Amino acid sequence: MTLQKCTAIAFVALVAACGRMDHLGKPPSFTSAQATTEHNAMMSPGLPLRADAKGPTERASLWSGARQSLLGDRRAVQQGDILTVVVEIDEEAEISNATDRSRSGSESLGIPGLFGLPQRIDERLPDGASTAEAVSINSSSSSSGDGSVKRNEKLTLRVAATVVDVLPNGVLSISGSQELRVNFEMRELLVTGYVRPEDISRQNEITYDKIATARVSYGGRGQITDVQQPRLGQQVLDGILPF
Repeated sequence: MTLQKCTAIAFVALVAACGRMDHLGKPPSFTSAQATTEHNAMMSPGLPLRADAKGPTERASLWSGARQSLLGDRRAVQQGDILTVVVEIDEEAEISNATDRSRSGSESLGIPGLFGLPQRIDERLPDGASTAEAVSINSSSSSSGDGSVKRNEKLTLRVAATVVDVLPNGVLSISGSQELRVNFEMRELLVTGYVRPEDISRQNEITYDKIATARVSYGGRGQITDVQQPRLGQQVLDGILPF
């Protein structure tokens, strides 16, 4: 084994070990909130798409259309605003397929007479051999298959997401993350996607089925997750071994 291969293997092993060093003998560490896209969106809300003219009595009126007023619309509409994403997945699918195919064929070719050549050839052939049936082919094939898929998924979650960008067409790009640590196991929930402002309810909530390009991830990291996953070497062998 060359020095380059040894170095590459050692580097891969070091990277895999560093992922577990964070919770070696202690609970997993939380991700810093200051390094997230949500924090950057709140710190730099950006410029508004349009400038609304405000009168001198706009702030004093109880019936103004401002968001801070008594009847103002307080749904998330601009970068840095927060809304609640409701994830309620209860899906069940069942698919069953069966196929059956059979085919048989038979071919026979003989040359009993061809300018007298078969008779002359038969004289030179061994006893019992003849050109009357020069070629005879029989074939038969059959195949059958049976497959079924059954899936049942149920997930109910609620997470606060932040508007990280407002696209030129008014669609909101949202991103939300949530971490819950129980003993030595960290549960992570990530939600991203695009939503229309008119799909957000008066309670400032939106369901996951109204999120375009929705990406929902619910997993974890910690000592229990490390035990449940195969080692890095086993994963590599599973990917390259043909058997």
